[in-house]
Amino acid sequence: MTERPVFTPPEGFTRLRLTVAWDGADFVGWQAQANAPSVQETLDAARARLGGEGAARPVAAGRTDAGVHADAMPVHLDVPPGFRVPPDRLARALNAHLPPTVAVLDAVPAPAGFHARFSCTERRYVYRLLAAPQRHPLWADRALHVSGPLDVEAMNRAAAALIGTHDFAAFATREDRQTVRELRALTVRPGPAVTGGRVWEVHVAGESFLRHMVRGLVGTLLLVGGGRLEEREVAAILAGGMRAHAGANVPAHGLTFAGASYAGLGVEIGEG
Repeated sequence: MTERPVFTPPEGFTRLRLTVAWDGADFVGWQAQANAPSVQETLDAARARLGGEGAARPVAAGRTDAGVHADAMPVHLDVPPGFRVPPDRLARALNAHLPPTVAVLDAVPAPAGFHARFSCTERRYVYRLLAAPQRHPLWADRALHVSGPLDVEAMNRAAAALIGTHDFAAFATREDRQTVRELRALTVRPGPAVTGGRVWEVHVAGESFLRHMVRGLVGTLLLVGGGRLEEREVAAILAGGMRAHAGANVPAHGLTFAGASYAGLGVEIGEG
């Protein structure tokens, strides 16, 4: 196993680890972009209100797409000497300057060598499906409404063929990186019951993902669950590598970043 590099903050700075949650509806994602609201810029603006001149922008474990939510996103923040807010008070202080759609859940000193993005060894997502005859307003921004029945057992059998290390080009969008990834988990589990139906949760885990890969995987499993694609065809789609043969990307609003792991650093965040 290749050893991961050890990361350190700039000389004199202190690296803190934050856990951040947000509602993605009003953001273009985590990454700062020109003339568009991002979570990164929103959090950095709150930090600036507390002082800490010279601090770099915060860094997250993942660069989520526009509209994607986060329940427990690891973030690191390097604060300069003399930063006046201690870690045990930082979450509350930042939240006082953040909009209701973003919150820092905790802030602690980061372990030696920690980098929120490059030290991360596993990222986890949950995609929620509201399977019910009628839409539900309380789930409108958290789950994709599916009005017809879902064959969840068939979806899970199809998902099993995708777990492992494969070329996932068939499920990615406009990807110019190498497309081999290790998919460690892909399962459909029961979520909360709702009147007349149920929320189903598609749990996905891997070290890293291609652009829109998770949404493409869920879109393909939806075809299987709705009887529009045979289970056995999913393995053939994976092997063929043609994006046009897989399911469409499901909308971003059903997707939530659920947690992350940092093997060797003793850090486990969010849902396991």
